[in-house]
Amino acid sequence: MAIITPGNAFGADLGQDPAKKPLASVGGKPITEEDVTRYIMAMGRNGQAYNNPQGRAAVLEQLIAQRLFLLDAQRNLMEREPAFKEQLAVIKEQLLMEYAISKCVEAVKVKDEDVKAFYEAHKDQLNADETVNASHILVDSEDKANEILAAIQNGDISFEDAAQQYSSCPSSQQGGNLGDFGRGQMVPEFDTACFEMTEGEVRGPVQTQFGYHIIKLNKKNEAAPMAYEDIKDELYAQVTREKQQAAYQSKVNQLKILYPVDKY
Repeated sequence: MAIITPGNAFGADLGQDPAKKPLASVGGKPITEEDVTRYIMAMGRNGQAYNNPQGRAAVLEQLIAQRLFLLDAQRNLMEREPAFKEQLAVIKEQLLMEYAISKCVEAVKVKDEDVKAFYEAHKDQLNADETVNASHILVDSEDKANEILAAIQNGDISFEDAAQQYSSCPSSQQGGNLGDFGRGQMVPEFDTACFEMTEGEVRGPVQTQFGYHIIKLNKKNEAAPMAYEDIKDELYAQVTREKQQAAYQSKVNQLKILYPVDKY
């Protein structure tokens, strides 16, 4: 009787890293899942279209073809050809230059106090835009909107109850509340009305491409400085970029003293 172990029950060693799984072998050298994934990631956003079984199979075929060309080039000693040596020299210089630049900017260190100081120095320019909080009732005719508006103004029904009963917008379940939004986030007619209104005002009907709206302005939030904790990560990235650019330019200035530069 055959002895079934976890390894042969599933046809693979459970301890093996799936990324290292060989998918093919060319000239005795394996091509793995990891190789396919790395190739797709190197394609950037375009690689998303290949991150599926059919796409990965196509990438595998491409890697096999590349490996075949490499083996053939090595067998024919193409690396000894003058044209290849010229290309290699250009690529080597480019890589060396990029490596030197990366070492220059990687030396930059940004501390929390640097980011905090930047925030304090630019606080007046780091403002959150003005926003409003509004509710609405959306119906398909002007007459219906006027009837509902009159009922609200006469105190026959609350705005929230009217929204739940009559509004065709999903926000009806929240009494018509749309939450906070800034300028330009709604259709122009609706946007203009909201930012013209005063807190507590009910206005309508306002016609848009969606129908007729009765609008209630719940609150206006004036532009104000953003809290440090809310934008700390973005500021860290900005301070880092600025310090790296400064380090880069400083190094360039030093190198201009060390090596002659002539412009013609």
